[in-house]
Amino acid sequence: MKALKYAVLGLTGLIVLVLVVGFILPSEFHVQRQIQISAPADKVYPHIVNLREWKKWGVWFERDPDMQVTYTGPDGFVGQKSSWVSETQGSGEMTITELSPLKKVVYNLYFPDFGMGSTGELTLTEENGTTTVIWADYGDVGGNPINHYFAAMMDGMVGPDFEAGLKNLKNLVESQ
Repeated sequence: MKALKYAVLGLTGLIVLVLVVGFILPSEFHVQRQIQISAPADKVYPHIVNLREWKKWGVWFERDPDMQVTYTGPDGFVGQKSSWVSETQGSGEMTITELSPLKKVVYNLYFPDFGMGSTGELTLTEENGTTTVIWADYGDVGGNPINHYFAAMMDGMVGPDFEAGLKNLKNLVESQ
């Protein structure tokens, strides 16, 4: 009977500890990666501003070639939206919210299964015919302490996908 009591106390203590740490962890996250592409910005920009082009370099499309994607809104303009359904990569939607031609694409990302969203930016800086692409994604997961663990792990979960996607983008642009 004492062993059961200690087990229950230990489990309760562990749950309390996980929740306390969850409240201490930040709710905000920021993931960022960059790459240099040996091409001017006008060769890179069309591949990021039109969401239909992401199928050519996004790693999520490689992982699930059967992903069902629908597009609405004007291709390559504010308001273009892609929505996808994937058993392996999750379902979500992305909407372009701001553009600075040849310099920046800003989008909102939303995952309805998790009730979470974020803001993403792809920023291009050209110098001497080489374009540096910075891909960032940031957001706030709210007050749920369990979601704070997701925020803390976001860089490790999403960062490698950004790196692989940027490498694919580099290969695509430089091979043209």
